[in-house]
Amino acid sequence: MNIYFRKFLHRGFVFGGFGPIVLAIVYFIISKAGEDFSLSGNEVFLGIISTYLLAFVHAGASVFNQIEHWPIMKSLLCHFSLLYVAYSLCYVLNSWIPFNPRVLLIFTGIFVAVYFAVWAIVMICLRTTSKKINAKIK
Repeated sequence: MNIYFRKFLHRGFVFGGFGPIVLAIVYFIISKAGEDFSLSGNEVFLGIISTYLLAFVHAGASVFNQIEHWPIMKSLLCHFSLLYVAYSLCYVLNSWIPFNPRVLLIFTGIFVAVYFAVWAIVMICLRTTSKKINAKIK
């Protein structure tokens, strides 16, 4: 089995459980803040499975950034595409957002903005850290 596929699965299984924990916290806060908040068993089940799968994919997708022989744009495009497809499908299938072109366009705009903002912050942190390490080496 490919080493990157094994890493994808390992990371997904290790960190996938954090999604349902976050979902439980969100449901708890909403139930305390709202007057009438209740979910059916089906909604809770779909929410737990969906957040687990999202966390699994998100954690596993970090392997794209470690394939050294890939150019940065290829790994960025694969990472972005996998996350976008996973999140958009999950949101639509769970009816968290309606399947409507206008709503999907808004979702896409927000997803792209947040994705690249996080990516830029991570890149700045990595460059700063590598400069500090290189300065200590010299």
